Amino acid sequence: MLSVLSYGRIVARAVLGGLSQTDGRDYSLVTASCGFGKDFRKGILKKGMCYGDDACFIARHKSADVLGVADGVGGWRDYGVDPSQFSATLMRTCERLVKEGRFTPSSPVGILTSGYYELLQNKVPLLGSSTACIVVLDRRSHRIHTCNLGDSGFLVVRGGEVVHRSDEQQHYFNTPFQLSIAPPGAEGVVLSDSPEAADSSSFDVQLGDIILTATDGLFDNMPDYMILQELKKLKNTNYDSIQQTARSIAEQAHELAYDPNYMSPFAQFACDNGLNVRGGKPDDITVLLSIVAEYTD
Repeated sequence: MLSVLSYGRIVARAVLGGLSQTDGRDYSLVTASCGFGKDFRKGILKKGMCYGDDACFIARHKSADVLGVADGVGGWRDYGVDPSQFSATLMRTCERLVKEGRFTPSSPVGILTSGYYELLQNKVPLLGSSTACIVVLDRRSHRIHTCNLGDSGFLVVRGGEVVHRSDEQQHYFNTPFQLSIAPPGAEGVVLSDSPEAADSSSFDVQLGDIILTATDGLFDNMPDYMILQELKKLKNTNYDSIQQTARSIAEQAHELAYDPNYMSPFAQFACDNGLNVRGGKPDDITVLLSIVAEYTD
C-alpha cells in the first residue's frame, strides 16, 4: 500500500509587506511526502509520518520551514526491540521543538541535539538507533541549513542538475553513523555517535529549486540520473504536481529494490568493498520532495 502525505498547499505568491520586490520576498517550501515500508503488505503508514522503520516530519514556524527524515536501525529487531519507535520518537520530538520555536534556523544540528537529549532523559524506556537528516529553510535570508548523520540525505536540483548534496557518513560498509540509546550496561557495546558529529552545510537557494530529502532506501536503489529523469516530469510548482512526482520516485525505488538482476547503487558499493552482490536493496523508503516558492501566510 502506498501512502502520501502533504503539508502546506501553498500558492506561490509574494508577501511584500512594503519591502522591495528584490529583497523583501520570503521563501517557503511546498512539500509532499511519499514512502513505503519494506513489508508493505502489512499496511504501512503507522501513526504519524512513518514508513516501516523510517520516520519523517514537516513543520513550519514563523521564521522557517523544517524537514526531517530518520531511519531506524533494523538490527534491534533481533533483540526484541521495535526499530521504528526510536526514529519515530526522535522525529516527533524534533517536530515539536520546531513548532514551539525552540530552535535557531541556522543550526539544524541544534534541533537534532535537543531532540536526542530529550530522548536520553525520557522517563519512558526507549531503546534503538537511527540515522537522521534535517533541512531548514530560513525564509527571510533564502538560505538552507542542513545537518546529516549517517546515510539518509538530500539533493538540491537546479536547472536539471544537482547543485548541492549531503555527504554520507559510514563507519564501514553498510554501517552508517547513528544516534543510539543502549540498554544499561551496554553503552560501550552499542555503536553510538554524537549528534554534533553530523555533517552540516549552508547555502543560498533560488525560487524553483527542488530539494529531495530521503532515507537510504531511495539512494541505495536509485542513482542520481534516474532521480533527475523523474524530476524532469515536475512541470510546475503546484502541490499536486509535486505529490505525483514524489509518488513516482518512491514507486520506482520500491520496484527496483526487489529486482534481483538490477545493479543498484548499493550493490555497486558492495562490490567496491569486495562483496559479490547484485540486485536492489529491499528497504523502507521515505521521500520528501520540496520546491522553493514565494511565501504566503
